Amino acid sequence: MDWQDLRFFLVLARRGSMSAAAKELKVDHATVSRRVASLETTLGLRLTERLPRRTTLTEHGLIIAAMAEDMDRIADRVRLQAQALSDTPTAVIRISASPAVAARIIAPGVCDFTRDNPGVTLSLSGVPHHALLEKGEADIAVRLTRPENPDLVTMRIGTMRFGLYAAESFSTIPPHRWTFIAYEQQHDYLTQQQWLNTLLAGRPVVFRASDLMAQQQAARTGLGAVVLPSFMGDADRSLIPLATDIPAPVRDIWLVTYPELKRLPAAVKVMNFLAQLVGQSCPGDRIL
Repeated sequence: MDWQDLRFFLVLARRGSMSAAAKELKVDHATVSRRVASLETTLGLRLTERLPRRTTLTEHGLIIAAMAEDMDRIADRVRLQAQALSDTPTAVIRISASPAVAARIIAPGVCDFTRDNPGVTLSLSGVPHHALLEKGEADIAVRLTRPENPDLVTMRIGTMRFGLYAAESFSTIPPHRWTFIAYEQQHDYLTQQQWLNTLLAGRPVVFRASDLMAQQQAARTGLGAVVLPSFMGDADRSLIPLATDIPAPVRDIWLVTYPELKRLPAAVKVMNFLAQLVGQSCPGDRIL
């Protein structure tokens, strides 16, 4: 079996269409189709159902895709182990964090880190979802929930506190006339959004956005009160904190990686860098 055929099939299984897989793999549509057809011939199984705009997996295809995911995870950990064993002084470390943490906490510190560690290149991805380390989407992740995967190394590096903020003009508006800015309703599972919902007491949400920095910008105009992490709200001179009857939530911040990275000097430097930055911006009462 050609391992490249299996890799092409796995990307197709993840992306759901030939065109999306081709884009990720940086090849043309025909190459993906040929590789998948080759794998089907080798295995003697029909793995895909090709529809006009998407490709679905057959029952056999789902089984093979799951096994390919396991192989991909092993390959990624082999890569990390090889990095740890290598004597090369250079390395690229991929970091994943929420958009706010990436933009407001990590990115401002990159200049100093790069100056002090010229052989280490940081690749920072600010995404609202959890990057899947087991699928090779990142080497190190900064998360607001502790992962359950026992294979991962986790370390609590800070505590994110929240508050209610608004433009200074809100200081003259009676609380019963306050308006609010919130996440879109599909994000109601978020701890901070649930807290905001308890504060509304019948008062209106006048603007919703999936991006926290868009919410912050709207609050600056006086549109409404917004829930922000304290490291964002307290640093914004356009906003003032508003008192609330219900205590604001707090969320632990976790650094997550694979054990192999702890044997890679460049990765250890990055982990220490992230722990220091987050700890300064979001200090915890007790760091484990």
